[in-house]
Amino acid sequence: MQLYIIRHGESVNNALGTEDSSYDEYMATRSPDPALTQIGERQAELVGAYLAGSDYGITELHCSDMVRSMQTALPIGQGLGLRPRVWIDIHEHGGMFLGNPRNEDGIRSFPGISRSEASEQFPGYDLPEEISDNGWWYGDYEDMDACALRAQRVADTLDERAAEDDDSVIALVTHGTFIDQLLKALTKQRENGRRIFYFKNNTAISHVDFLNDGPLVLRYTNRIPHLPDELVTR
Repeated sequence: MQLYIIRHGESVNNALGTEDSSYDEYMATRSPDPALTQIGERQAELVGAYLAGSDYGITELHCSDMVRSMQTALPIGQGLGLRPRVWIDIHEHGGMFLGNPRNEDGIRSFPGISRSEASEQFPGYDLPEEISDNGWWYGDYEDMDACALRAQRVADTLDERAAEDDDSVIALVTHGTFIDQLLKALTKQRENGRRIFYFKNNTAISHVDFLNDGPLVLRYTNRIPHLPDELVTR
């Protein structure tokens, strides 16, 4: 089984986070569920065209239920002729929230896109039952330990798939911090005693193979051959 992990295009929040802005300033202005910028939309178009024109052989396309991921999956699905499937467990670290995590009293949950909104904005997507007309996020702010456990759950699901079916070529459209945690879960790196972060540009591609005899091979991470220099963002 082959796995391609794709980060979403540049979001409104990504564009807010500059080296000159502080964490608190960023948290005060961020959106709980940002859309893509115009640059992000162009990045999504380019990665979709690249994947469609390359010999990747992708057979399944999954995205998170955050708007920026669903938007990025749209041109990818169109290019590949695949129907995007929403997979709630591949959402970004933190979940859906308003406020600043450093001020726990000021954190509030945000429900996220509702089923009717998702059906209207993204017709043809496979939506899980967990997305209701009231949204999909009902929890508190998700800390990093909880994110790591969720990434492990996704990694276990992928391992089970690989054991059952070695012909699938799966693409996930997901998020920067979650990709870091998923790669660590897949490669069993989280508890190695050293702090590592897998950096990903917007719409960067990572490739993992699950071999028949058991080993997992990390072929590459953070590849952006589809982007001209002026469209490379983080």
